Amino acid sequence: MRDGREWRIGEPTDAAWIKDATNIGMTITAAIPPVFEAYGTSVIPEWDDQRSPARQDQALLATLSDAAGSQAWWLGYLDTGVDDIVFADAPKVELYAHWRYVLVFAGPAQAGSWRSRDWRGPLPDLMFPADRSWLVSRLWDDDWWSIGGSSALLDKLHAHPDIRARTLTLTETATPPGRTAI
Repeated sequence: MRDGREWRIGEPTDAAWIKDATNIGMTITAAIPPVFEAYGTSVIPEWDDQRSPARQDQALLATLSDAAGSQAWWLGYLDTGVDDIVFADAPKVELYAHWRYVLVFAGPAQAGSWRSRDWRGPLPDLMFPADRSWLVSRLWDDDWWSIGGSSALLDKLHAHPDIRARTLTLTETATPPGRTAI
């Protein structure tokens, strides 16, 4: 229960399309399956940056909401052992390098409000709509979002003044310039 209602908790089959199509490595396919038209990353700004993380979060959610329409989203919260995973007792699904996520079927309003702002920010670590038309993922140690979706979505993210997005190909490193992958 949360917000006065019950929410559907995800099972391994709900995220199998991600687990089965990603690999460990430095390209975008470490976070995003190679099933989309376009790919990119978006750096998460530091608090002292002119673009505040809160403005970027709001802009990202608004742009993703426009792309998804009225459908529900899957929200994934990575269990790092210290972060707020929103539903602490919920079963978890395993993704990427055997990392455990709580996966919840909810929407953009919950994506922006359920988690307290901690060092990773308030947004879930994984988001995608029911139709899987896009996927946004933040891996364990990354300070950027990896994104897969339509060219139109990536163009909108790239053009937004509060989102530092860049597009890339499947074979390019996903690590944004000036960042270090751990």
